[in-house]
Amino acid sequence: MLKEFRSFIMTGNLIDIAVGLILAVAVGGVVASFVADIMMPIVGYFSGGVDFSTLKIELGDKGAAIHYGKWINTVINLVIVGFVLFMVMKAYNKTKKPAEAAAPAGPTQEELLTEIRDLLKK
Repeated sequence: MLKEFRSFIMTGNLIDIAVGLILAVAVGGVVASFVADIMMPIVGYFSGGVDFSTLKIELGDKGAAIHYGKWINTVINLVIVGFVLFMVMKAYNKTKKPAEAAAPAGPTQEELLTEIRDLLKK
C-alpha cells in the first residue's frame, strides 16, 4: 500500500499541481499587494479620497462590524487575477501548435474486398 501511495504521489500530474499551487500562492501575494498598494489608492483618488479598506458598518457598541470595504478590495483582487489568468491562457494558446490535420481515411476492409472481387471477375 505504501508503494502504491508513493507511486501516486510521484506522478507528474500531482507534482505539476503542487508547483502550480505554490506559484498561485506567491502570485496571490503579489496581486493582493498590487490591489492594496497601487490600485486602491488610484480608485480612492478618483472616488473622492475614499479608502475602501476602512469602510465598515458598525453593529452596536461591542465592536462588531461588517467590513464591506475589505470585501470590495477582494472583489477587485478577483477581477484582476481573473484578467491576468485570461491573458496568460490567451498567450499560451497562441504558442500551442495547431493540431495536424488527420490523414485522410483509406478505404474500409469491405471496400477493398469488393474492389478485389471486381478485379478478379474481370
